[in-house]
Amino acid sequence: MDSSYIFTPPEQASVAVRGTDKRYAVSRIFCVGRNYAGHAREMGSDPDREPPFYFSKPAQALVPSGSTVPYPPATQNYHYEMELVVALGAPVFRVSPDVARAAIWGYAPGLDMTRRDLQAEAKAAGRPWDVAKGFEQSAVIGELVRVSECGPLNSGAITLAVNGVEKQRGDLSEMIWNVSEIIANLSQMFHLRPGDLIYTGTPEGVGALKPGDQVRGDIAGLGAISLTVGQPE
Repeated sequence: MDSSYIFTPPEQASVAVRGTDKRYAVSRIFCVGRNYAGHAREMGSDPDREPPFYFSKPAQALVPSGSTVPYPPATQNYHYEMELVVALGAPVFRVSPDVARAAIWGYAPGLDMTRRDLQAEAKAAGRPWDVAKGFEQSAVIGELVRVSECGPLNSGAITLAVNGVEKQRGDLSEMIWNVSEIIANLSQMFHLRPGDLIYTGTPEGVGALKPGDQVRGDIAGLGAISLTVGQPE
């Protein structure tokens, strides 16, 4: 143990990168709320093009594709949300969408796991979403694919199935705010940098899971992500 610290620091959060044994170190996870019109409607919102809004998850919430995670505590309504994840590869601050586009290092399929009942309670009380969104193992992620290998992902199918039954189907082109616009907007408020991940929102069709469920998501050009829901601890 490094004597500089009272307790051993947590392991550096990171994501596997396709085609290499090197990993992408993660410092922050930003998430965009209601970025597909269909999902905004199913959540009871009007999907007009108001400025995007954000919430965050701790980097330690990351869990790799293929994992089995226990059904989380304090909820009876544990939801999946299939999303495109963007990894930054250059620092940006107060930039335009064109400049933001050049900062994209790679993409990955992701699952934004949500304690929906706790989120509903927080919304009704006007409180933050932290306990609904930022809990342990709530940020599932597949391998990162470098943009140099897959190109810009402005369109393509995004789908999710539970136990082999399709639940979500959309297209990346249906985002209310595209990836470059999201990065540019977020950069007006934060000094973004390599190590930042952005979960970019989910299509309609979110729903509840139960122990034993098998989840599989796919994004055209990136491949699959999977998750098994285990028993509660």
